[in-house]
Amino acid sequence: MVLCIGHRDYLDSSPQPLQTYRLMIWLKLLLIVAGAAGVWGVLYWLLVITEGVYLGRRLVVWLYDLTAFEYDKIKEYNPADEQILVVEPILGELRGVNAPFLLDVASGTGRVPQFLLADGRFNGRIVALEPSQKMMAYGLVNTANHASRVDWVQQTAVPLPFPNQLFDCVTCLEALEFFPSPSMALQEMIRVLKPGGPLIITRRTGWEARTFIGRSYSRAQLTTLLGDLGIEAVAIINWQSNYDLVLGIRGN
Repeated sequence: MVLCIGHRDYLDSSPQPLQTYRLMIWLKLLLIVAGAAGVWGVLYWLLVITEGVYLGRRLVVWLYDLTAFEYDKIKEYNPADEQILVVEPILGELRGVNAPFLLDVASGTGRVPQFLLADGRFNGRIVALEPSQKMMAYGLVNTANHASRVDWVQQTAVPLPFPNQLFDCVTCLEALEFFPSPSMALQEMIRVLKPGGPLIITRRTGWEARTFIGRSYSRAQLTTLLGDLGIEAVAIINWQSNYDLVLGIRGN
């Protein structure tokens, strides 16, 4: 006798349910990987590219304290290059000023005073302002040969702890975008600058500049801002990788 009970669904050998299950597993794995990559990307942007600026000033200073020991190794400053990039532009803007009094804002490990004072033509004094204690400690070492002509001040850029119109020149290299308010930092720099004195700063360029949302400026925007703040004869030139050099004179 043959027993027939009809269509046996439970014996269906169709692979469709298994394929669907595998597809769901792969989709979940892809979502996990994409999520991890997204988190890593955000952290890289917050902590590496923008160096903590969107997480508060204290974190920025802490990150510089943390990496101060290898900062100069990362930058790989070359005296010949620094002569072109730093020394000559500053001396050119200070031509005719005897014994200039210069303020370097966000001086780091002393790039400006180190190389400027090594040049025998600069006969002035420098105030090196830096909020990171450990960066400043390395700066003191780097400028030890000219210690009598450099005054290190551990302080932020806003507000600057100086009276109006004190300095013959103010410099600020590779730092503007990292201040809590770039425009307020510029106001302070210009406030302490003498009429007719040069302001020498940098502007970030390249794709990384576009990640500094609300903090980076185009050449036209920065020229307009500086003009509104009383800086005349603004010149913006290609400088080094990812930066322009911005030169201007404070009006009367």
